[in-house]
Amino acid sequence: MPMFQYTGKNSKGETVKGNMEADSRNEVAVTLRRQNVFPTQIVNEAQLGREIRFTRTKKKITVKDLSIFCNQFATIIRAGISLIECLDILRKQSENDTLKEILDQMFEDVQKGVPMSKSMAKHPKAFPALLINMVESGELSGQLDLIMQRMADHFDKEYKLSMKIRQAMVYPMILITVSILVSVFLLVMVLPNFVEMFLDFGVPLPLLTQALLAVGDFFKNYWYLVLGGNVLILFAMRRFINTAEGRLKFDDFKLHVPIIGPVNRKIATSRFSRNLSTMINSGISIIDSMELVSRVIGNVRVSKSIEDALDQMKKGDGIATPLSRLKLFPPMMVSMIRIGEDTGNLESLLETTADFYDQEVDVAIQSMIQLLNPAILLVMAVVVGAIVLAIALPMFEMYSHLSF
Repeated sequence: MPMFQYTGKNSKGETVKGNMEADSRNEVAVTLRRQNVFPTQIVNEAQLGREIRFTRTKKKITVKDLSIFCNQFATIIRAGISLIECLDILRKQSENDTLKEILDQMFEDVQKGVPMSKSMAKHPKAFPALLINMVESGELSGQLDLIMQRMADHFDKEYKLSMKIRQAMVYPMILITVSILVSVFLLVMVLPNFVEMFLDFGVPLPLLTQALLAVGDFFKNYWYLVLGGNVLILFAMRRFINTAEGRLKFDDFKLHVPIIGPVNRKIATSRFSRNLSTMINSGISIIDSMELVSRVIGNVRVSKSIEDALDQMKKGDGIATPLSRLKLFPPMMVSMIRIGEDTGNLESLLETTADFYDQEVDVAIQSMIQLLNPAILLVMAVVVGAIVLAIALPMFEMYSHLSF
């Protein structure tokens, strides 16, 4: 039986510390409460050193973790198991230590009568606002299992979308890395050796060769400045992006940059349509749904635009007309929303629109790769070609001297 260390407060407000053998932390907590001790910390001694050591490196809760959590939750609730028993099962089988710790706290909260949505709201870094509000809607409507299944499908599609984007960027990033390494190698290692040979033969160096040689010498002698400069630039950019103004400008840039911009617009359209459809279909009002979508869309520029449209909606303009004024979303999506408003079938048409733009995102990603890869190869060819030319020009000059 594992040994736990605990810290708590007794009825006099005094700090109490000690050890206790128990099957779980929950059993320790129950025993302490019976002794009129309110536990503030309970730690398994076998994991104490590991917990202290890795406190700052807790595993992040990913979209995939949320999808699995919601899917398992819906399955267990649908089987007729109570909410408390459901949380008890999930916290015991969770493979993510961070999620397991949060589920332990949620289990204790729900036992005390705290609604699950309120307990989840205590962990905003773990659970997005969309999920918390959807759970609250499910608690009020008595359809928590249905809501969690919808959220499982939602997070699963978000995960697949993010994986497609990451996989699409792998090859371009490899090309960029190889291009930089090859260029630096040629400038630092290859070109100087040829230059020494040319100087031995008294061959004058062309301007291109002199310029690239100077660049290579700079990389070789002041590599720490190059590395430090890049680190400082990245740090400064990150600091700027973390500001409100910087994030707004960066997200706006992502929507308008060539090649990548159209992909980001279609991703934003897909997420907007699916999130809005999910919330409306779960009984959340259109105004509340739009407010939630503006917070979870993942792009500040799009969020600001949705908020502008929301202000017009509150004045009675509907959804389609304010969205059409933004000039942000494709006309097809706006038309589908207008038809949905007229026919009273908005959530279904939004879901159809989201499915359509999911496919459009796939096509756009493939098109982006087809454009990016040749562009990167072209830049690589120009750089390497310039270095080769810097070697070839004095070599031709040297052969002409030798022919005489």
